[in-house]
Amino acid sequence: MKFQVIIDRKTETIISTEMFNGKAHDGTIFKKTTHLNPDIQAYFDSGYRGVQKVHANSLIPIRHKEDIAKLSDEQKAVRKAENKAISSVRMKIEHVIGRIKIFKIVSERYRNRLKRLLLRFNLICGIVNYEKAFS
Repeated sequence: MKFQVIIDRKTETIISTEMFNGKAHDGTIFKKTTHLNPDIQAYFDSGYRGVQKVHANSLIPIRHKEDIAKLSDEQKAVRKAENKAISSVRMKIEHVIGRIKIFKIVSERYRNRLKRLLLRFNLICGIVNYEKAFS
């Protein structure tokens, strides 16, 4: 199973969760389930390539060595600075995902009924939000 978590980067609270089959592409999950306001700036990891077509105000780090090799030294420096800025914002998001993984429901094999998996995942996300509110 694969989970998509939408997190508010300022408050670091979990806003929305979705569950899909593990074979689904991240971009496909986003396109099918999420409808963001075009004015909202969204930060994605590199698994969400192609989301710019659906949500124009999105930032994804560019890591392909072939694409970077074609650039001049000045463009490489700009690209590196952009990637660093995106990564610094994504770091906070990854910390929230790490707090979810402490509960082991995502990081290990789930051996109970799949019917209740999303419910349990949402409960864990609620606990993470609650801990964040009182820490």
